[in-house]
Amino acid sequence: MTEGKGWNPYLAGALSGLVSIASVWAAGKYLGASTTFVRTAGMLEQLAGAERVARMEYFLREVPGFDWQWLLMAGIFAGAFVAAYTAGEFRWRTVPEMWRQRFGPSGWRRGVAAFCGGVVAMFGARLADG
Repeated sequence: MTEGKGWNPYLAGALSGLVSIASVWAAGKYLGASTTFVRTAGMLEQLAGAERVARMEYFLREVPGFDWQWLLMAGIFAGAFVAAYTAGEFRWRTVPEMWRQRFGPSGWRRGVAAFCGGVVAMFGARLADG
């Protein structure tokens, strides 16, 4: 795998740290998006059955809706795009070269592996109550 110039990881890490400090200073919120996807699922489920979502214990504490975590996720997506584009490394591909070298060109196999990894991560997050 050829490596491009990319961004300096020390500069990127320092900037991320400054953004984190600014987030706490300005909004009193630590950076994190652990509930964004659950709230998104709740928002989608409200379209089909709002009364069911209103009775769910989790959504009594965390009301599904558009909030600062949504904007954080959009900013991460946009920032990753800008970083890859400005570094000249942005490419549309279904199977990254590293995956292709290690496991072959199957997008289906990659999808199953990603799904299984997501299940393990979600189980761990729920086990930790977060």
